[in-house]
Amino acid sequence: MTLQKLQFKAGVNRNITNYSNEGGWFECDKVRFIDGYPEKLNGWARYSPTNVTGTCRALFGYVTSFSDNFLALGTNSKVFIEVGENFNDITPIRTTSDANNIFTATNGSSVITVAATGHGAETGDFVTFSDATSFGGNIVPAVINQNYEITKIDDDSYSISAKDTNGDTVLANSSDAGSSKGGTATVQTFEINSGAGVITFGYGWATGTWGRLAWGAGSLRPIINPLTVWFFDNFDNDLIMNVATDSKGPIYYWERGTNADPTTALGTRAVLLSSRSNASDVPDEVGQIMVSQVDKHLIAFGATPFGGGDFDPLLIRFANQDEPENFTPILDKTSAGFLRVSSGSRIITAFRTRQEILVYTDVSLHSLQFLGTTDVFGLNELDNNISVASARCVASASNVVYWMGADKFYVYNGRVDTLPCPLRDYVFNNINFNALAYVYAGTVEAQSEIWWFYPTANSTTNDAYIVYNYKDNIWFYGNLNRSAWLDSHVRQYPQAVGDNILFDHETSNDADGSAMTSFITSSDFDIGDGDKFTLINRIIPDVDFSGSDGTEPTVKLTVKPRNFPGNKSGTNEADQRVIETDVNVYTEQVFMRARARQMGFKISSDNLGTKWQLGSPRIDGRPDGRR
Repeated sequence: MTLQKLQFKAGVNRNITNYSNEGGWFECDKVRFIDGYPEKLNGWARYSPTNVTGTCRALFGYVTSFSDNFLALGTNSKVFIEVGENFNDITPIRTTSDANNIFTATNGSSVITVAATGHGAETGDFVTFSDATSFGGNIVPAVINQNYEITKIDDDSYSISAKDTNGDTVLANSSDAGSSKGGTATVQTFEINSGAGVITFGYGWATGTWGRLAWGAGSLRPIINPLTVWFFDNFDNDLIMNVATDSKGPIYYWERGTNADPTTALGTRAVLLSSRSNASDVPDEVGQIMVSQVDKHLIAFGATPFGGGDFDPLLIRFANQDEPENFTPILDKTSAGFLRVSSGSRIITAFRTRQEILVYTDVSLHSLQFLGTTDVFGLNELDNNISVASARCVASASNVVYWMGADKFYVYNGRVDTLPCPLRDYVFNNINFNALAYVYAGTVEAQSEIWWFYPTANSTTNDAYIVYNYKDNIWFYGNLNRSAWLDSHVRQYPQAVGDNILFDHETSNDADGSAMTSFITSSDFDIGDGDKFTLINRIIPDVDFSGSDGTEPTVKLTVKPRNFPGNKSGTNEADQRVIETDVNVYTEQVFMRARARQMGFKISSDNLGTKWQLGSPRIDGRPDGRR
């Protein structure tokens, strides 16, 4: 037979059977498509040597008028502003107190007990000590006067684990041992209470009312430990943020200041917006804040009502123009005001686009637009039959908005439509629906891609991703642990957080210095017309290794012969075995022996420094009878 060129449709399809997707791709990981051809995904590298404290589920970048290139990170434990690879802690302070001789140490132990009546802290909270004196031995002022994570003992005491300024454990010696240590007037500065980094969902052992059910029985209602997330936006050079635990929390403000050098400002903490001078009627709790950058209004999506009352998850309140701390609506004197969404039970998220702000409830989508009249803003319903997976599942590119719902994907380009996805069943049949709040969307605009990171069915973290290439209208997927993502145009590379590490993406051929496993597998295809057996004797590969920086870039080529769609490839028959061979820059052709009616094709790599792109390989063989 003549050479048969293997040309596959771009993208991956798993909504149909392997064989019915003939001419397409069926499985992949760490692969993308460029102009219709698969190639290995670009790698990533650690950005900062310092780990992020807590689980990060919010990234926000902006550049100030002083050319500061700031990256804000929000975790369940902390808020940071990163600049120059340094994480500057701006976590708001809950309370400050001073007391005498509050420490107790034990010889040979790093655990130090702290006496603090009514401290209000929980395990996982943080405190900073200052003005403490030496314990007399290893616990010197530099050791104790630091930021520490708290382990609660009771309402009037807690413990910490002593460390040096490098974070290494310090053990108290006999000179440190005893109580009433630390001297007079040690200052304890408590940060706001930490929240949950993961969702705890279930019925819980012994969570029922005492005596109502059998011993050890769970409650009749689910116990949910809600996720803690942060939302950020900039107001000129300053940073406005809110923390949302159980979908609500206070608003905080961090002031950049007017010094050209930001060092002093980066050493200060964010404060309650309501504590700023001229603050007026700032909502006690909000669901999400956002600045309408064109008209300079701070907007709260979900808020406590003007005049007080319980948190209203459908209420939208906005501050006076250019006065983010003034929420008092006074006719003809301020532009502050409020609106209420008419459908749904709560606002899940809001997303800013070029001409409007999209407001998502659990069942509907609305458009919030600045009117410039006495009404200030107008709210219009766009659709009342949608779903939205999480507060972070929305992304946009080229003025088109995309998001993941509870069971499908959506697109908004002036109207709401379902976004057809050939991986829909694959994703939603293997997703942790109890952890949809983890879903995080982002872009790689250099490659025209929308990414969604999500938790698979048995995972408690975002361990998988699905990608839509909007230029070529194709999809692909893979496995990667990322809890937050930002494709910022003010930084060289997209940045993401996974396993408490901030990474630069699209930087290399490897996974933070380790080899990256990458592969793509075709659906089965007929050899010739598929009605006869064919004896394949060689493959002419077409692999480009441009961009590789390894010593000998190599891929593995795998051929999987089959006789029927239901056949398992690689039986014990000699002419049915799976064939694997290495292909490098010097490989012109690969000789083999495979007898089958149809076959599958796979290319993979797992070595350092390899970059590859697959073109159009060809197979050569001869007819070998019927059966």
